[in-house]
Amino acid sequence: MIDRLSLGRRALFGATAAGALAVPFLMNRTAFAQTETKTDAMAPQATKTSSFKIGTFGVTVISDGLRTSEKPQETFGTNQTPEAVAELLMANFLPTDKFANGFSPTLVDTGSDVILFDTGMGEGGRAAGAGQLVAGMQAAGYTPDQVTVVVLTHMHGDHIGGLMEGGQPTFKNARYVAGQAEFDFWKDPARAGTPAEGGHKGVLEKVVPLAEKMTFVGDGGEVVSGITGMAAFGHSPGHMIYRIESGGKGLILTADTANHFVLSLQRPDWEVRFDMDKTAAAATRKKVFDMIATDRLPFVGYHMPFPSVGFIETLDQGYRFVPESYQFEL
Repeated sequence: MIDRLSLGRRALFGATAAGALAVPFLMNRTAFAQTETKTDAMAPQATKTSSFKIGTFGVTVISDGLRTSEKPQETFGTNQTPEAVAELLMANFLPTDKFANGFSPTLVDTGSDVILFDTGMGEGGRAAGAGQLVAGMQAAGYTPDQVTVVVLTHMHGDHIGGLMEGGQPTFKNARYVAGQAEFDFWKDPARAGTPAEGGHKGVLEKVVPLAEKMTFVGDGGEVVSGITGMAAFGHSPGHMIYRIESGGKGLILTADTANHFVLSLQRPDWEVRFDMDKTAAAATRKKVFDMIATDRLPFVGYHMPFPSVGFIETLDQGYRFVPESYQFEL
């Protein structure tokens, strides 16, 4: 298991002053293509997108779906007592017996490239109400053929599931970018017969067929001008996050650095079942969110409450998630 952390302030954020907020978008900030109301989070859901600007770049966050699960303490705070987890949930006006987990791929339109970060659950998730990425893209005015780059923050199933549709690449005109350590880990035949075997099979099915069109980035590596990769290992062996920078404005795509806006942020030391190296994941959470809080940058968290965009302030043992409101419209 890789536990190297490379998240120095210079590597993460460079020298750009990052406190300023983005200028307003020229279109309606949040677009809802909603044809019916659903109350069951496992049923097919209304398409939701949210668009704003970072400098000259257009950013669109797309809801791939929402999943409800039982017993939060079996996923978050697994090194704590169920009572401690329940107490924190209650203090934040959240139920103690269930939690909701959303999935939020993000499109960045630089004017010369349309870059998609992660691909959601894909066709395999639609029976459970997920796999809404393509519908969301279309609602926001994009087609899969317009995507020129697909970036995989890591290779868990809810991030690679939409790479293929009916056995064919969903984004046929795209090239692909991922972390080398992540790709090497999941495609390795040594994963067979281990707890990572299911993920290994998913990567063989969804990612390996695209390998000839794939390039790899490491810490500080550039995807395109203005978009830089940063190593944030722990959740997975080669988990990457990305800095978006345009016109002196910044945004961090934190992927799965934190998987719950309360349980993973207010208590960053608490272990998460899906973090493969729990010690490294906790250290990464602190490094990443300390820097985001210090530099007052907005971020998109893949599993934050939709529209998944917000800010961070330090609070007690950890951090408080501050959802965006009108910051990008002024």
